Amino acid sequence: MTAGTLPLVIQGGMGIAVSNWKLAQAVAMAGQLGVVSGTALDSVFVRRLQDGDPTGAVRRALASFPKPEIAAEMLRRYFKPGGRAPNEPYTALPMYKQAVSAVREQVTIAANYVEVWLAKEGHQGKVGINLLTKVQMPTLASLYGAMLAGVDVVLMGAGIPREIPGALDALAIQAPAVLRLDVEGQPSDQPVTLSFDPSVHGMTDVPLKRPDFYAIVSAHSLAANLARKATGKVDGFVVEGATAGGHNAPPRGAVKLNDRGEPIYGERDAADLGAMRELGIPFWLAGSVGTPEGLAEARRQGAAGIQVGTAFAYSDESGFTAEIKRQVLSDVAEGRAGVFTDPRASPTGFPFKILESPNITQQDDTRERLCDLGYLRSAARREDGRTIYRCSAAPVSEYTNSGGTEEDTVGRRCLCNGLMAVIGLGQLRKDGSVELPMVTSGDTVSELAAVAKGRTSYSAMDVLKYLLGDAPPAAAVAG
Repeated sequence: MTAGTLPLVIQGGMGIAVSNWKLAQAVAMAGQLGVVSGTALDSVFVRRLQDGDPTGAVRRALASFPKPEIAAEMLRRYFKPGGRAPNEPYTALPMYKQAVSAVREQVTIAANYVEVWLAKEGHQGKVGINLLTKVQMPTLASLYGAMLAGVDVVLMGAGIPREIPGALDALAIQAPAVLRLDVEGQPSDQPVTLSFDPSVHGMTDVPLKRPDFYAIVSAHSLAANLARKATGKVDGFVVEGATAGGHNAPPRGAVKLNDRGEPIYGERDAADLGAMRELGIPFWLAGSVGTPEGLAEARRQGAAGIQVGTAFAYSDESGFTAEIKRQVLSDVAEGRAGVFTDPRASPTGFPFKILESPNITQQDDTRERLCDLGYLRSAARREDGRTIYRCSAAPVSEYTNSGGTEEDTVGRRCLCNGLMAVIGLGQLRKDGSVELPMVTSGDTVSELAAVAKGRTSYSAMDVLKYLLGDAPPAAAVAG
């Protein structure tokens, strides 16, 4: 986005596919920044196809894919007319590693293309994609697929995305891109890299634009570091506080827990907005600001606007199942919904917000451990120099045999399968059970009552009307 067309509201990128193309499209059509989640989109894509693509949306997008042969191969491999047979589990994709086959990359390319293409279909609004820095291995293929579909903005947090701007610069001219892979135990002078070469996939004749890049940060010091040392231009920042949903940055300094076992955040964890203003780069505030008053205060503090997740997560267009949305809104109306910041649940080691609802059965740490999606696996160096992959939510013996400690497995949950289940794509297991969901929300979930106004459902437009009132559809803010 250019100066003068910055949005007042960025719709948060909530994964897995809670921020789906329908939600992003609705927000973008209203003149704000609609955002799709790019996390695990390849698995979402193939599961939608295996369910028969009942609305035809995936196939409609694939029909426009720049290389028809790739689109045809995706349909040949994964599309099941009429959907899966009763009691048939989803066919899983091979888990990502440092290097994967061209076809495996093409699944990721196609998945991100489809989601962005659908979000942009039928309007001239702006669409972004949100990726997690921690989920490194699919990143370059994901970016390329989104860029093929004309994505306008890339947003990344959950880590330090220093190399992403340079990767966007390279991909925009159809050149090979490289990222450093974080490998535990790897000597700093022997870096392991992830590489992506567009020429392998035969679409280098497609003109691409370089999307804007917004880094999601928790501290002004990180923003300043990225502004100086990123490999290319950082076009904006989302300053996210510890009350936002999903993953939170750990508290600075020694971690202390409150009586409920949640991390305690203090003044050191609040970003200095004066320092943010001095950078001269547009920024948006996130975390407990999703109210008209929050937007007004953000603007008073010099922000271009706000990023809002939780209110959009329970709108009609979001990817949460209808039953989860109905039940949460009912719990909110009755004052029974809350949020717990779990310091142990996520294999990333970052605190993770989990919705507390008496009427939604969710995955906990008693789940029989199984790692078959693997997006949160981390890389580690073996004694013989080989790179291995492990997840602390996997079977304990599997993790310890790969060099991890048993202590690190305590309390971990399978976010990959739990978040896939909240959008109705939970895996069917051999015993006939389906993976249980894990619902994440920001601390202000109780404030949904102001949006819902006693209703059992509401739209993304209702959220924008609540936030903006009679404000124009987009803010004219100098960047």
